[in-house]
Amino acid sequence: MKTLKTIDLRKIYGKGDSEVRAIDNINLKIQPHKFTAIIGKSGSGKSTLLHCMAGLDKPTSGKVFMNDLDLYTLNDDKLSKIRREEFGFIFQSFNLIPVINVYDNIILPVSISGKKVDKEHVEDLISKLGLKSQIKKFPNELSGGQQQRVAIARALANKPSVIFADEPTGNLDSKTTKEVMDILKFCVNEYKQTLVMITHNDEIAKSADNIITISDGKILSN
Repeated sequence: MKTLKTIDLRKIYGKGDSEVRAIDNINLKIQPHKFTAIIGKSGSGKSTLLHCMAGLDKPTSGKVFMNDLDLYTLNDDKLSKIRREEFGFIFQSFNLIPVINVYDNIILPVSISGKKVDKEHVEDLISKLGLKSQIKKFPNELSGGQQQRVAIARALANKPSVIFADEPTGNLDSKTTKEVMDILKFCVNEYKQTLVMITHNDEIAKSADNIITISDGKILSN
């Protein structure tokens, strides 16, 4: 069981009168194999927190641990390896590669890692996400909901320990939002993933195992 935690985490932009503490001395531990929702108003610091935890944005000070490994003591190559192999990412804009088909988009993280594709695992994902009839299509031939399913499959293809999702349902209608959330929660249970998600949707947040509320860079409740 791999755990993710932060110690005295800060991200500060600017200096003096223009200083902004996007995240301000945050200490938290993410529950493994659970769904954690991060909520807060726009500008509260939730995206900055997620990006720092995910190794995407270096904090000004403090630590992010994956088990006993302090991510920001690693060199760029080792940190990139952690992001590829331990973390999966799902974003609001899907971020699919338009010139390759659905199947190749799904296995892209595995290919970049130079690992052998676990075809049984990938086929299981494709089946459970309802993508069997779509694998030869290109992203622009899919609906928004289908594209997000592909993004979820891609995030899970490398069997990551933690999935980071930044407003993954922000561009979806209510019906597709429910379908995508049902899939994500199923993946937490089926594949023993840890899911950390930013959301503005109160109904989604209420369905989480744990809710972290952020305001002005500080945790209000956890």
